[in-house]
Amino acid sequence: MKILRTPDEAFENLPDYPFAPHYTEVSGLRMHYVDEGKNPHETVLMLHGEPSWSYLYRKMIPVVARAGYRVIAPDLIGFGKSDKLTDASAYSYQHYVDWMKGFIKNLDLRNITLVCQDWGGLIGLRLAAENESRFRRITAANTFLPNGKGTPSEAFLQWQTYAKTSPTFNIGKIVGGGCVSKLSPETIAAYDAPFPDDSYKVAARIFPSLVPTSPDDPAVPANLKAWEVLQRWEKPFLTAFGDSDPITKGGDAFFQKVVPGAKGQKHITIQQGGHFLQEDKGEEWAEAIVSFIKENP
Repeated sequence: MKILRTPDEAFENLPDYPFAPHYTEVSGLRMHYVDEGKNPHETVLMLHGEPSWSYLYRKMIPVVARAGYRVIAPDLIGFGKSDKLTDASAYSYQHYVDWMKGFIKNLDLRNITLVCQDWGGLIGLRLAAENESRFRRITAANTFLPNGKGTPSEAFLQWQTYAKTSPTFNIGKIVGGGCVSKLSPETIAAYDAPFPDDSYKVAARIFPSLVPTSPDDPAVPANLKAWEVLQRWEKPFLTAFGDSDPITKGGDAFFQKVVPGAKGQKHITIQQGGHFLQEDKGEEWAEAIVSFIKENP
């Protein structure tokens, strides 16, 4: 199996990303992560989704770290500074959950506040449900945990097809298209940095097809088991969805309805927050996370 590793020079002089790199090995693959702040009692785990990387959390990491918490922001396999497999069949929903499970065990992360958006939620919510003792709180934004029921929107089906078949797949422009604010050319280039050419984009292209959209999807049984856990999850659960993300609109109300730990929390709708609300309103979400932790000691 061929593994690609983006050259370090591709990440030189990225705007607003001064964080020292850290690495751990999971299933023979090198995973990169940001590790800022020191607190043995509180760890905030920030999980990115498609097709971004830990750069997405650059506005939030300093806010949460300054508040006195340890912040861990990994790059999923296939993204950022982590290793990238060139065989599409090497990627699966289960592999991502297993890779992240290995990651938190390698670092022995405990007392975790999960911060998740997009695929960060699809992976992170499974991770929390299957490793309850390691997690203390959850805050979810613009994400969901699919169970294979219902009919996918035409827009999502088109996105799946585009990701697999389009001759061009410009990561930075895709992220920019999911924001309300306009990204600078330098920021767009930073999202492109992990992908020198199309051979590095296999994970980014395959991710949309890994979303369970039918009951017979191999990930559905495990997701249904995770929902059984979430439906009795009494630990604090906060939603912070953007008001300008049509893809996940309404997901916050569903979480609030079915997750016991969501009751009584100060859920927020982030105004002028697109799908990638970390870009549009990162500092605002970060401050909400700090308040959420303090109010739920």
